[in-house]
Amino acid sequence: MVRKATIPTRLLVCNCQKTMEIDGKKLGAALDQGAPVVVHTELCRGGLDAFRKAAVSGESIHVACTQEAPLFLEVADGLEAEGAFNFTNIRENGGWSQAGGKALAKMAALIAEAAHQPQMVPAVSLESNGVCLIIGAGQEALEAAMQLTGRLSPIAVLSNPADAIPPRQANFPIFKGKVRSAEGVLGRFSVNVDGYTAASPSSRGELNFESAGSKEVVSCDLILDLSGGAALFTGHGRRDGYIKVDVGDPTALARALFEITDLVGEFEKPRYISYDAEICAHARSGQVGCTNCLDVCPLGAIQPDGDKVAIDPAICGGCGNCASVCPTGAASYVLPYRGDLVQRMQILLQTYANAGGEHPVILAHDEKHGSEMISAMARFGRGLPANVIPLSLNSVLMLGHDAMAAALALGAERIALLAPPQHPEELASIEQQAELVNAILGALGYGDARVDVIVERDPDAIEAALHDAVPLSAMLAHGLVAAGSKREVARSVFALLHEDAHEKPDIIELPKGAPYGRINVNVDGCTLCLSCVGACPANALRDNPDKPQLSFVEAACVQCGVCVATCPEGVISLEARFNFKSEALAPDVIKTEEPFHCVSCGKAFGAKSSIEVIVEKLRGHSMFQDEEQLKLIQMCDNCRVSALANSRNDPFAMGEPPRVRTTDDYLVEDKVAAAKNKKRDDFLG
Repeated sequence: MVRKATIPTRLLVCNCQKTMEIDGKKLGAALDQGAPVVVHTELCRGGLDAFRKAAVSGESIHVACTQEAPLFLEVADGLEAEGAFNFTNIRENGGWSQAGGKALAKMAALIAEAAHQPQMVPAVSLESNGVCLIIGAGQEALEAAMQLTGRLSPIAVLSNPADAIPPRQANFPIFKGKVRSAEGVLGRFSVNVDGYTAASPSSRGELNFESAGSKEVVSCDLILDLSGGAALFTGHGRRDGYIKVDVGDPTALARALFEITDLVGEFEKPRYISYDAEICAHARSGQVGCTNCLDVCPLGAIQPDGDKVAIDPAICGGCGNCASVCPTGAASYVLPYRGDLVQRMQILLQTYANAGGEHPVILAHDEKHGSEMISAMARFGRGLPANVIPLSLNSVLMLGHDAMAAALALGAERIALLAPPQHPEELASIEQQAELVNAILGALGYGDARVDVIVERDPDAIEAALHDAVPLSAMLAHGLVAAGSKREVARSVFALLHEDAHEKPDIIELPKGAPYGRINVNVDGCTLCLSCVGACPANALRDNPDKPQLSFVEAACVQCGVCVATCPEGVISLEARFNFKSEALAPDVIKTEEPFHCVSCGKAFGAKSSIEVIVEKLRGHSMFQDEEQLKLIQMCDNCRVSALANSRNDPFAMGEPPRVRTTDDYLVEDKVAAAKNKKRDDFLG
């Protein structure tokens, strides 16, 4: 059952001076309005009174236009309107295309989806007091500091001040030094400087410095890097508060000086990632398994933290790569939350289908690159095809295989991922996730092109890829509730796709590194030490409290490899696959043995093979030179302690306790002492 989006009472639609073909009657029916939607011709100009009338009603207003949103908000502010205002782009996303009136189903879907109220995202606060460290060779850094004086509190650090002219007034401190490294983020940078020394106030024709300098750590709120060398941070373009610019580009330098002056005050940024350490598969007991998030984070916001990882929300730029590749969902994207994302896709596809739309294709894109490309196609080309429905995200890279598969289970014929090409080194994650979905769907007979990653900066090439795509067979639409973990959602979605498929293999081989599969154990070499059970972060490996036994739940295995690294016998290997059998959800016994019985009391403990292996390995050891000593290994805990206590080799033995001293002992000692003293006195005497 799909929950419908609530369309606002006041929906204002405009055909933008008749540049879009919109049938108000059909649109009203598609949105269950109960009456035709009034289609204005010039809502932002001649029809502005209609907006004013709606604005003062006190109701929530939904305007199907984003270009003139600033004008509408200004008018509403002047009227002191109290209602909420929402804006949806149906023009570039729908109406401005060669599809004409055929895009109406998509327009209805976009309006319905925009009415969805997502869960609020937590925020992290950053504060900058405007202390700006300016790094450069010489004069260019001084000139930048002069321009920022009065707006910021600059500190100039010059690496080669030979051409630097001493300023007439000491409006800012000047130092000489070589910046080696830095860490931190807006409001809390720490910069390591070698040879750090202040400029002499008596500098005349050239800058002189007071000493050879020392190593110092300089704290600041902002960094303007004019050095021309390597960036101080990985992915520096997205490190808040750090701006690196080429001093040979005057336009870029002017823009940087303008931008950095705005970075003073208190700021809030979304906490893009939620992290659940309890299900993190990074490591156990010092054995490293999954490093997916560490490998793909472009900003260094994720660092190892023992068996877990630590994510710095202030550094995180929100690319979402970590959430995409996390096998358990320990790192999860929250802008939007998984449930909100699935519901948005559900509203889009259901409304589109109810309005008569066919062959729906979800086009997932980010607001920056994706919206620019869509706008360019709409203004200068054929626009989006009528069946291509844009889904705007903060970052398209956050999509994991669970969300991609969910779109298809909801009825999308395919999903196209318009990825930004600016950072090609960051695209491996989304391509890997798309490959995983295509591998599973290909094995089910749906074809291996249901998920397509488009990496293009040319809108004509994107347009051609979308228009030239060959229609695929329709996908059955299912209602979904994205409850549970990432893996639970993914498995339920794949189960639906498996149920609908013409081909229904029980097991599908997957590429190496996929987050699904089983372990293979060389049973003959396994001693049931159960170190793998204690190390498994996903509880896929389990023991039996009643007897020596190793069992495995395939559905829980994330293929992290911690068990492989932990196994002392080296008898475990990984096998990536997806198992649709119900048996994958239940424990499968890999090996079981009769327990070893204590040679003293007969109590069952440990595994027979493990005890026997330990005895053989320690036979002849300096601490176990005879059978009596070897029997200690073959005893339960209680008997072993008792045997040690009664043996001459008891490590806890303290020897014979000292005799208790009595009064007679002290009297005897006094008599002996008195006799000695008398004898001495007689001798001296």
